[in-house]
Amino acid sequence: MSKWYYLGKQNQQVQTVQTELPGLVQRGELSPATLVWTPGMGPWTPASEALPALFHSSPPAGGGFGCPPPIPQGFNQQRSHEIEYEIIGDDLQIVEIELDPGETVIAEAGGMNYMEDDIQFETRMGDGSQPDGGFMGALKNIGKRMLTGESLFMTHFTHRGSSGKRRVAFAAPYPGKIIPMRLSELGGEIICEKDAFLCAALGTEVGIAFNRKLGTGFFGGEGFILQRLRGDGLVFVHAGGTIVKKELRGGTLRVDTGCLVAMTSGINYDIQRAGNLKSMVFGGEGLFLATLSGHGTVWLQSLPFSRLADRILANAPSAGGASTGEGSVLGGLGRLLDGR
Repeated sequence: MSKWYYLGKQNQQVQTVQTELPGLVQRGELSPATLVWTPGMGPWTPASEALPALFHSSPPAGGGFGCPPPIPQGFNQQRSHEIEYEIIGDDLQIVEIELDPGETVIAEAGGMNYMEDDIQFETRMGDGSQPDGGFMGALKNIGKRMLTGESLFMTHFTHRGSSGKRRVAFAAPYPGKIIPMRLSELGGEIICEKDAFLCAALGTEVGIAFNRKLGTGFFGGEGFILQRLRGDGLVFVHAGGTIVKKELRGGTLRVDTGCLVAMTSGINYDIQRAGNLKSMVFGGEGLFLATLSGHGTVWLQSLPFSRLADRILANAPSAGGASTGEGSVLGGLGRLLDGR
């Protein structure tokens, strides 16, 4: 029975056997980006290359006896701060971050809900992931944030005390769910809609990703620019309504263009027509659907903010919307009498 080794969630070396590998994949302990090694191999290799049979194609190579080589230099040193958290609430949620002395969490300006003593905040240009990047690096980060339509500044919250744990909390901007994601378990990178990012551990790079296909940019519901989050620590993403997590293993998923929240880097994102002409005009699902394919994880939302805003405006009499009433037998006359 062949021995295998992989790097666990805390980048520790874990030993297993080949027959247990499919179960590790199903439980999410082994992802395509997880580094693995077996006697007979050279250096540590991503699981998607060493074990393609578990993800999409041919069987792995390996066998023999021996001990794994040293873990690649720098890989077992987590770059992002290690933070703890608790998500409070159901629909209008708050994520409460617990910081040790010296730890920092970054967030979009205006997202903080409350913070305890010894937490100090500072507004900076950029995400702080490259402190030695110099002036040109800071200028590059500013340009990226301008393209996404976000504020040029991010707020850094740091525990400046000498002992104990302190908490700072961030609130969801509209009804939905806050999704915690550990980037080290997702290949070190996710792509998300540009307004989804809420906060993250210091060391996370908040950048941009371009939709390279013209049709996807025009009709994909997310525009040409998405956010790219890179690193190895915790990030928190917010989305509307109920969140559905889908694992793609070479298949294809077609979704409403506005319902995509985030995806791992192994997912291909494109658009297609929503059926024939009759379906496009009368189907009520829009003219185009997003097509997701490849290997990785996709997060979907049931209520995009744009859809929520459209429903509110459509039923707001003061904005010219159609009034549906509240079930009164008097209808419009009742609202006239009570001054509305």
